[in-house]
Amino acid sequence: MFNPPFTDPEQAEAFIRQYHAELPGTGDPEPRVAEVLDEISRTGTYRHTGEELAYGARLAWRNSARCIGRLYWRSLVVRDLREVGSADELATQCFEHLRLAGNAGRIRPVITVFAPDRPGRPAPRILNSQLVRYAGYPDGAGGWIGDPAGGRLATRAADLGWKPGEGWFDVLPLLVQERPGERPRWYELPDDTTLEVPLSHPEYPWFAELGLRWYAVPAISDQTLEIGGIRYPAAPFNGWYMGTEIGARNLADADRYDLLGLVAEELGLDTSSSRTLWKDRALVELNRAVLHSYQEAGVTMTDHHTESERFLRHVAQEQRLGRSTPADWSWIVPPISGGATPVFHRYYDPVDPRTRPAFVARVPW
Repeated sequence: MFNPPFTDPEQAEAFIRQYHAELPGTGDPEPRVAEVLDEISRTGTYRHTGEELAYGARLAWRNSARCIGRLYWRSLVVRDLREVGSADELATQCFEHLRLAGNAGRIRPVITVFAPDRPGRPAPRILNSQLVRYAGYPDGAGGWIGDPAGGRLATRAADLGWKPGEGWFDVLPLLVQERPGERPRWYELPDDTTLEVPLSHPEYPWFAELGLRWYAVPAISDQTLEIGGIRYPAAPFNGWYMGTEIGARNLADADRYDLLGLVAEELGLDTSSSRTLWKDRALVELNRAVLHSYQEAGVTMTDHHTESERFLRHVAQEQRLGRSTPADWSWIVPPISGGATPVFHRYYDPVDPRTRPAFVARVPW
């Protein structure tokens, strides 16, 4: 008897019953429940079947209260790489993830699930918040070159031996830590994994001369996938971008690239008072540029009006199936023209932080 269990048997049983209840043809859950509970009692944990892992990962996306794109949760491509244990192999497979997801611009939703934490054997961690992200460097005058959100990782990578660049869009290396207390290893991303889109505007030629760009695949890599009591701390996953994520947040936020002032200046706007709504006007043109550029490059991207309508289709579809759709209003409503989208004018089911399967904040070593 393994006591206390490493994996919560109640969570394990709940997931197995949900899996069988939602998937016709999987049969009576009782034999599998008994098998799982017996394995937990003997070893402290259990192993998901490939089918359980795939469905659990898709359920985690369906349960993601901050994601507006959940209509597509069934389409998630699940890569089962639980046997990968070394940093070198993990990095290689993260690069393959980006190639598969990038798909020459026709972005595919993909998750790559690496080894779970097991009794006495914590699994490797990816230290990057996203597989692709830009570095940031203090400019010595209180500002930044590049992305301030990438500043801490850039410093850590440099301490490990990475040679930082001097540009505004330097791709950070991938940092992987195999075991607690071990020195992380860093890996340059191959060129064919970092599909990037140069930004231009449909009306203003000067916009292209700003030299702005962004990457195609937003692969989150700093969350733990929890399914039935099992924790997968390295499970990078991606959908595709909604334009406002780049145009209204990454490039516009004051603690990120903070470009509204520059765009407003190029547009010739009156910035003497907030009452001129210069920020609003600059924000719209910045977002137009992002949508235009991705379309011109043939890279999948959606706009906030279309995605809002699709999200409400998802809510209605789940309601017909007798399921609730928890949603964090502050994340579902787009950061630009929120009141002009249908997701603004309604309430959503409350978010229960205990809901599983889910992507959750990573548990420290």
